[in-house]
Amino acid sequence: MKKGNISGLLAALGLAFTAMTGSAAQPPGKIALAPPVTCDRECLRSHVTQLLWALVKHDVSKLPVADNVRITEDADEKKTLKDVGLVRTVTALQGFRQDFIDERMGVVGAHTMVEESGAPIMLVVRLKVVDNKLTEIELVPTRSRSEGLIFNLGGLKAASAVMNYAPRGDELATRDQVLAAALKYPEGFTKAETFAAVNAPFAADAYRYENGQIMAGPDCKFAPGCENISTQSLAIFKRLGPPIYRVVAIDERMGIAWLRLAWGVQKEGGDQLTAFEAFKFYGGKLHAVEAFIRILPIEKRKGGWETGVAPSGP
Repeated sequence: MKKGNISGLLAALGLAFTAMTGSAAQPPGKIALAPPVTCDRECLRSHVTQLLWALVKHDVSKLPVADNVRITEDADEKKTLKDVGLVRTVTALQGFRQDFIDERMGVVGAHTMVEESGAPIMLVVRLKVVDNKLTEIELVPTRSRSEGLIFNLGGLKAASAVMNYAPRGDELATRDQVLAAALKYPEGFTKAETFAAVNAPFAADAYRYENGQIMAGPDCKFAPGCENISTQSLAIFKRLGPPIYRVVAIDERMGIAWLRLAWGVQKEGGDQLTAFEAFKFYGGKLHAVEAFIRILPIEKRKGGWETGVAPSGP
């Protein structure tokens, strides 16, 4: 499927391409305690900060990289950090940054904004930390509307209040419950009717942002019916089939599931729309969906990392 065709589908309904399926969400429960870790939340967060500043300074020599580190940029594997193009091109950090921290798995990532010679770009960073060393580094930049379909920089000035709300103890869900709730969203795309049809637990004021643009929720004006994420039509997804996907991280303390989703290709040689998508779940409801999306050629559809195909659902 060519870029123009994907863009036309998006414009037709004002929907983002994000899909996968899963089991029913459960009522909120007490969060499970993670096992002792050698790198806690702030330690993991600091690794993202150090990496970003290393890019700005064009010097990655001081980063604690493991001997067996695996690195991808734009889904292409790199032998060393010095081979990463962003090390030479990033010139500044901007204000937007949304972190996702999975202490249990030693994974941390961010949706953030940086600059290349004064030009703003969206950047996804994912790191895996073992014994306080970086064993996995994944970098995905989006530089323009042609690369991401949407490029609304005005919506990426600061991280949202909803995504950064720290749920109270009685609002927190277990790790499995957070993930199960998030997977109801792609299950809706697989059914290709509405999210209400699969009992996705969206709050009445739930919203979806993609590349800084509101695409669903009370403030959405992109297309008729987008004001209610639960009832907007998903019929167009009957043509797209099941996606491939990866569970990137579960931030248990903040009630966030972070997934990578990809689909949109109907034949070899086409383009693949990919999304790093964050789902905020607390108090038994999904409150927000926020994504950084990027168009990639089909040969990069897996992003260079392990991924699977979504089942058809119940």
